[in-house]
Amino acid sequence: MAHSQAAEPTRRDFIYVAAGAAGAAGVVLAAVPIIDQMNPSADVLALASVEYDISAVQPGQVVTIMWRGKPVFVRRRTPDEIKSAEDMPVSQLIDQKARNANLPDNAEATDLNRLAPATPGSTDTSKAKTEWLIVVGVCTHLGCIPLAHRGNYGGWQCPCHGSQYDTAGRVRVGPAPENLAVPVYTFLSDTRVKIG
Repeated sequence: MAHSQAAEPTRRDFIYVAAGAAGAAGVVLAAVPIIDQMNPSADVLALASVEYDISAVQPGQVVTIMWRGKPVFVRRRTPDEIKSAEDMPVSQLIDQKARNANLPDNAEATDLNRLAPATPGSTDTSKAKTEWLIVVGVCTHLGCIPLAHRGNYGGWQCPCHGSQYDTAGRVRVGPAPENLAVPVYTFLSDTRVKIG
């Protein structure tokens, strides 16, 4: 009857283990820079959000600020502009979705649903600051920048192909297929807004 004995580790076994450990360490060291380069750069992180002082914006005025390399329109709407947008039935709109990053994807394009909720994280727009409309200023047709206070609806008109948006940023005349996008934004105070 033969007994099996565990063989003593040899110098060759040690070299195999050491070489394997060195190879694994090399793979980890090579992977770290590759994974690290996937993180957003400092300039991208700086553009993730922007704060803007809205105290100087007059009723009826539209200002353009840059956010994530795109123009964003900040519009202080007059009571007439708000009423005009509120009176438009959603059923008559080209795009009946709100396209509001602050709300669920299926929210209807009512005037209130084109605004940010008064409370961050909420989806209740009933107490929204209705005079303030903030939209990404890029036409949803081919990416042109619409001009303010143009067109038949007092909102914006795209100079390239004639799409028209109302005072809630909703497309009313094509070829643009969608409403202007509403970015995530919150009011930090009565005079300061944070976009992004």
